[in-house]
Amino acid sequence: MQAQKELDTRGLNCPLPILKAKKALADMDSGSLLRVVSTDPGSMRDFQAFARQTGNELVEQTSGGAEFVHLLRRR
Repeated sequence: MQAQKELDTRGLNCPLPILKAKKALADMDSGSLLRVVSTDPGSMRDFQAFARQTGNELVEQTSGGAEFVHLLRRR
């Protein structure tokens, strides 16, 4: 899947990756995909809760090495 926007939040800890994702999603069209790259292990849990609370769809989460990738679809 091709994301329309990508956010690099490497080196940032909670709640900054979520706050940056929230701001980016607000500027996107409904149905658009946002890819967020993070180094915060807690971001896996945080983005699951964020999706539940906001109604945005968490399409995919992957982890490789020290990076965590979250793919969100704007509601």
